[in-house]
Amino acid sequence: MTHPRIIQGGMGIGVSDWRLAGAVGRAGGLGVVSGVALDSMLCRRLQDGDRDGQLRQALAQFPAPKITDKVLDRYFIPGGRPADQPYRLAPRLSLEPSLDRLRLAVVAAFAEVHLAKQAAHGAPVGINFLEKIQLATPAAAYGALLAGVDFVLVGAGIPARLPSLLDDLARHHEVDFPIDVAGAGSARHSVRFDPVATLGGAPGDLVRPLFLAIVSSNTLATYLARDDETRPDGFVVEGEIAGGHNAPPRGALQLDRSGDPVYGPRDVTDTAQFSALGLPFWLAGGYSQPDRVAAARAAGATGVQVGTLFALSRDSNLAGPLRNEILTALGEGRPAVRTDSRASPTGFPFKVAHIPGTLADEDVYRQRARICDLSYLRIPYVKPDGAIGYRCPAEPVDAYLRKGGDPSETVGRVCLCNALMSAVGLGQRRLDGSVEPAISTLGADLDGARELLRRHPDGWGAADVIAYLGGA
Repeated sequence: MTHPRIIQGGMGIGVSDWRLAGAVGRAGGLGVVSGVALDSMLCRRLQDGDRDGQLRQALAQFPAPKITDKVLDRYFIPGGRPADQPYRLAPRLSLEPSLDRLRLAVVAAFAEVHLAKQAAHGAPVGINFLEKIQLATPAAAYGALLAGVDFVLVGAGIPARLPSLLDDLARHHEVDFPIDVAGAGSARHSVRFDPVATLGGAPGDLVRPLFLAIVSSNTLATYLARDDETRPDGFVVEGEIAGGHNAPPRGALQLDRSGDPVYGPRDVTDTAQFSALGLPFWLAGGYSQPDRVAAARAAGATGVQVGTLFALSRDSNLAGPLRNEILTALGEGRPAVRTDSRASPTGFPFKVAHIPGTLADEDVYRQRARICDLSYLRIPYVKPDGAIGYRCPAEPVDAYLRKGGDPSETVGRVCLCNALMSAVGLGQRRLDGSVEPAISTLGADLDGARELLRRHPDGWGAADVIAYLGGA
């Protein structure tokens, strides 16, 4: 497979959906759908009526129609739910998911990738997962493989188990995927996934997609590349300028006056070392301008991964009012983008764009009642009696403390699950009539976005980004 020069980042919950991935693919880049919370995305889109019929068209292509019929019976509302009615929730992730829960994850990933492949007109398509959301990965990855996904990208952790997982899923083998459990010590925990039992049979052979590990250090890349079981097919090397989650600085954590982590020389990657590994690599974070793309390629990179320029394009699934607010801020020399060391429940630094009315606003943050009902970032932990529980530092503080959590871990945490769902117009409506506030994440490098706004005052598309950066 030809390696793309430009990879579109897999952003947020649904910001990089099938429409954006398809548009990037048609323009010659690698379009990537976000694989996070696709099951909840599917459920909410169906409850909103699937007005263009695209989701139902995709579900009709799923190889086990009895499974999709059950999903439609449970979640599809013809004409859409009343505006004041809350969304029905997808079941939460756990170490022992029900068969229906697994099937929902498979179906949702299949639908998203299937639509992206159609929209890309035959161009390769990728899907991006977070290592921090391990419980969702086996079933969602299998659904993506069923739809013919070409690339799988995984970051926010050490994705050492992904190559063997993809090998097994492509053969419809049962997998026993290890899960990190707090307080488990040397005890092993895992989530089991049997493709044949889940689907009710094995369809034809699947093509094993290429796997790109998203890393931020030469050390991690060298560790992954040294063994056949962990070696990826390439790397995306993401610096701290990139949007979304960032790797923490190496060494003792130091904060500046704004509370942002301080990165130093140890956090700078050496492209020569990546070249020496003999695998293709793409640089990410701060490559929003043509000269930076050229510099990356001159340094040995196959190309670059770009997020913010695509997220702000008209082809992304970012909610229109939020995108317009960000573009207005760009035109006025704003917004400020912080690397917040506290916001994400994962413990990873997270880029937060300061947009009025979002959770970056202290008043909005304080007024929101803490609730954890989507729960993708819940952490499994061992209870005193040896059973497995689940907790999230962004959930209600009392609940977190009852589960043995450290109270300091709750300070400043943001419910990214609900906030990112709101950023794409699928925010939950609460009993008091309010809708969950959104949060916006952007890369710290906004020069390319400002230049595109100068060239395209009325907004730009994915193809404009590819052309601006020098083609695919």
